[in-house]
Amino acid sequence: MTRSYRIAIDTGGTFTDLVLDDGSGQLRPFKAKTTPDDPTVGILAALMRAAQGLGIELTELLQRTETLIHGTTRALNAVTTGDALARTAFLTTAGHPDILLYGEGGRTDLFDYSQPGRRAFVPRRLTFEVPERIGAGGETVTPLDEAAVRGIAARLREEAVEAVGICLLWSPINDAHELRVEEILREELGDIPMTLSSRLNPTLREYRRAASTVIDASLKPLMTRYLDALREALGGRGFAGGLVVVTWAGGFRDAHVSARSPVRSIKSGRSMAPNAGRFFAAAEELADRCLIVTDTGGTTYDVSVIVDGRVPTSRETWLGKKYISDLTGFNSVDIRSVGAGGGSIAWVDSGGVLRVGPHSAGAQPGPVAYGAGGTEPTLSDACLVLGYLDPETFLGGAMELDVPRAADAIRTKIAEPLGVSVDVAAEAIHRLAPARMVEGVEEITLSQGLDTRDAVLVAGGGAGGLNAVSIASRLGVTDVLLPNAASVMSAFGALGSDLSDEFEVPWPGSSATLDLGHATEVLRELRRQAQAFLDGPGADRIGEQLEYIIEARYPNQIWDLELPIRVSGAGALGGGAEPTLTKEDLRALVAGFHALHLRTFAVQDEASPVEIITWKLRAGARIHDQRAVRMLQSVDTDTRPSRSTYFRRTGRVEAPVHALAALHPGERINGPALIELDMNTVVVDAGAAAWRTDDGSLLIKLEEAGA
Repeated sequence: MTRSYRIAIDTGGTFTDLVLDDGSGQLRPFKAKTTPDDPTVGILAALMRAAQGLGIELTELLQRTETLIHGTTRALNAVTTGDALARTAFLTTAGHPDILLYGEGGRTDLFDYSQPGRRAFVPRRLTFEVPERIGAGGETVTPLDEAAVRGIAARLREEAVEAVGICLLWSPINDAHELRVEEILREELGDIPMTLSSRLNPTLREYRRAASTVIDASLKPLMTRYLDALREALGGRGFAGGLVVVTWAGGFRDAHVSARSPVRSIKSGRSMAPNAGRFFAAAEELADRCLIVTDTGGTTYDVSVIVDGRVPTSRETWLGKKYISDLTGFNSVDIRSVGAGGGSIAWVDSGGVLRVGPHSAGAQPGPVAYGAGGTEPTLSDACLVLGYLDPETFLGGAMELDVPRAADAIRTKIAEPLGVSVDVAAEAIHRLAPARMVEGVEEITLSQGLDTRDAVLVAGGGAGGLNAVSIASRLGVTDVLLPNAASVMSAFGALGSDLSDEFEVPWPGSSATLDLGHATEVLRELRRQAQAFLDGPGADRIGEQLEYIIEARYPNQIWDLELPIRVSGAGALGGGAEPTLTKEDLRALVAGFHALHLRTFAVQDEASPVEIITWKLRAGARIHDQRAVRMLQSVDTDTRPSRSTYFRRTGRVEAPVHALAALHPGERINGPALIELDMNTVVVDAGAAAWRTDDGSLLIKLEEAGA
């Protein structure tokens, strides 16, 4: 019987990762260089490598592929660089043209007035005030001036506007004016891409709703073209399966649905690493511990923290520097990104101080050793010179690295200006880079009151093994897990995720006076929306999951906390018991919020009522069997038993080199040593010991954590 395939592809800043599932339970990893100008080229290159690895033609591979899951940085890159975005207009209620300019305020450096101020995502020239006003109770305060809207349409035509974002006051409570504005613009301008805030993001926070609306509108032409071109390129080579796109909420959506709300695909690939980290920790019976999941790529170091087995989410997702850039306005997987990775450039500043990053060599030209035109030494170049990377087997032998070229760049740009040897300079680069990574971990853990000494570091990413032990030591972490799919962490996580969507209704209320009947109506409306999703994109599901959630706070607080809640009768779909909020459910809700507030802020007020702001429902449709899988590791019989390697404590020594796949489960390897996975090398420093687990991953124990 001919096997069918499921494929996950994650397009990163430097490499495009691919994981292939042939149904046997053994997954296969592949990598290709990312092509920023046209990511489709890198995707096809990764698919070609997968086909070659299977010994079949590309067309056969694609013909047998049922589902292709795609994580992409296309939308994020467009927003952060401003390239390829549509010329977008912003329509808002008269008297409120500066919502995007004011944002939510704040400064990272209170007394540094040389820092630039924030810029509105849409300039004033393309901001238009609509004469109308809906009140906080949904009542019409000022009727919509339809003639004025038609006048605005004429100006949009004159300005050659390519997309429109519409965000009117209190539209989440009453969207009649937004809907009518859309109708008029359709009559006047035809099929111009438009986004309505009440439809996209019905939150009560005005700036976040407006920001997500205009960002989404500006991305629609680009992402529609990109996904159409990708589908055409794949279809022309035999692909007729389902193309789905990873969302930042940790699930995925059909590509056609994703193109209609592309803002949800920002940071899409990164959201999957926590899923993978949780999966591998559970396989090693470590899931009950606090998990610090990291993903070290060529451009960024991404960090997330899992507590009690739950992947955390946050609405504080900035698209650049905090306060100066824009918020997405959506709840997404809480991942902090640091500008440090294998491609981070090392340089000596005017004061003679060595620095690493935040600039990256990226995929083009890449590190000096790639021989693709790069001239600035990077962390990857330093690891190569130190002997951590094998120049002949990099990426499974798909790319040969140039050691002399990398050493020469470090000599001229770093060693000679600092008056040290090349080895010392390279080791300083390797030692300095984790400092910024540690800062990223501390930022996300300290903000939640977590003690890193009690955590497990789950290190993923193509460069994750090069500095995992060093980072763990600085954090005081004694246990490090290198999953057998570390090099393709996010793509692996995508294969284990579900088709998902999230629905929300803003309906503020206090626990002290909550109308349980109306709350039940809200929950049932959410359930109806979820049912439509499950019967539509999720029609072929083999299982489903519903999670009811509230965003709540104590009275007079500014920020909300997200809390999963128990709802009676919420388990059944399509008939049977309907969700009902009972008095017992409400008491459990209040108690749960007090406990969450205590865990988050180290304080609670059990005498205070809870103010509920938003009611939400996350729906997941499982479209494949959740079976135990592991990454297929090849055994390289030609692996050299040792390699000349430089360590800070020992200097240059002949360090033993072990292939993970050749190790017996439980076989102990003491540092200093190198352990090689497919497309990943793990540096085991002195004072650490490592062994292969029964599941094929690598566990490392630090004897001197904090040193």
